[in-house]
Amino acid sequence: MQNKLFETALGVEDPWYVKGVDFDAARKTLTIVIDFVAGSRFEHPDVPGEHPVHDTQTKRYRHLNFFQHECYLEVRAPRIRLPDGHVALMEPPWAGKLAGFTLLFEALVLALAQQMPFAAVARTVGESWHRVQAICARYVDLALAEANLSDVTALAIDETSYRRGHRYLALAADAVERRVVFVTEGKGAQTIAQLAEHLTGHHATPEQIRSVSIDMSPAFIKGVTEHLPNARITFDKFHVVAHASAAVDKTRRVEQKTDPDLKGLRWALLKDRDRLPASQRADLDALISQVTTKRTARAWLYREQLRDILDRKQINVVSAMLAQWCTNVMRSKVEPMKEVATLIRKHFDGIVAWAQTRQTNGFIEALNGLFQAAKRKARGYTRFETMRTVLFLIAGKLVPDRKLRFYRDAYSPAPGNPGGFNSFLDNRRRVTGMNEIRSHSWRLTGAPILGLAEPSPCGCG
Repeated sequence: MQNKLFETALGVEDPWYVKGVDFDAARKTLTIVIDFVAGSRFEHPDVPGEHPVHDTQTKRYRHLNFFQHECYLEVRAPRIRLPDGHVALMEPPWAGKLAGFTLLFEALVLALAQQMPFAAVARTVGESWHRVQAICARYVDLALAEANLSDVTALAIDETSYRRGHRYLALAADAVERRVVFVTEGKGAQTIAQLAEHLTGHHATPEQIRSVSIDMSPAFIKGVTEHLPNARITFDKFHVVAHASAAVDKTRRVEQKTDPDLKGLRWALLKDRDRLPASQRADLDALISQVTTKRTARAWLYREQLRDILDRKQINVVSAMLAQWCTNVMRSKVEPMKEVATLIRKHFDGIVAWAQTRQTNGFIEALNGLFQAAKRKARGYTRFETMRTVLFLIAGKLVPDRKLRFYRDAYSPAPGNPGGFNSFLDNRRRVTGMNEIRSHSWRLTGAPILGLAEPSPCGCG
């Protein structure tokens, strides 16, 4: 009766069955012994037909905890004899991609790793940091190998630092699906060449990319021009307005040396006027009223005019107004804003393209922020390979195969499972009063609540 109960809970199906259960209270471990029916024959993925068993090997897999006790599946795995005389080991259907773990345990590690540093995941599941990292890296590599980029036509490209000493990595994201599709070291033109090679190796071509949003980095501009020949470059308005805001602040700092009244106005000048409290808005209005005598006031007006121009959607109107804006600024005496006008003239076509494409790097800047937050929470990552894995876990939207998708859906919000894994933990904390995850009873016993006890594609709940 006990064995049948565990067979149901684990989703073990014929010809597999639970042979015995060994509970060691002293070592706090539960070992479930699984065997197959004598005389069973097994299929091989590369050789048609069912094949007889030659001999067996005992395999041990870490599974989800049984209450506060570690749970292991000890499986007598068959080695089958193929028609050509070769002998092949057959892993059970619930075996994970990394030796020694079940698929369900690996799915839990992946779900936790999307929200926590590897060290915290390792403490939670009771494994080493290296094994947690290896599980995540293995699934990321498998998913990337299967990635199909044939429908990608618009990219957002940006760089972020990952170590001291000006060490950078470049990442490219699908601007439509908003998912990271490529990560590499560096921030020069060669990173775009590597991106083009990556596209070629994943059912895509560099020629299919029609639009690319980047910052005004000369290296990125050169790389896109050379390696993505059909891509239209867009510099989104937020980068342009940011340059104008920096010019406003620079003008204020220079002018306040001779005009003490400008002190304390920094944030009033940089923030949106509509979002300012009444006192700051009054100070700003008082400054703008002196536009004929205060260069800082003129710089602020130029910035607001630029913002208004870039909000328009008619490309011919934007082009004409932006050209006139540059002319007006170059005739003024606001030197920092003249630098912005020169920058706009240098990148005029890409800035005007914003009126049509409306393509922005805002979401990829947000991804960079998530990555930097994850890096700080982990007290720093030192290897590029680790950071690449983390980026794809956070923003890659990768699912390597049907088996893992089944388990991932159990731990992620979905139409049929609105709360998913995080909601279940929240409910568990409310019921038990736990303030942190402690590695325990919800894992194996929680399976029926999560809908994992029913027969699954991998044969294991």
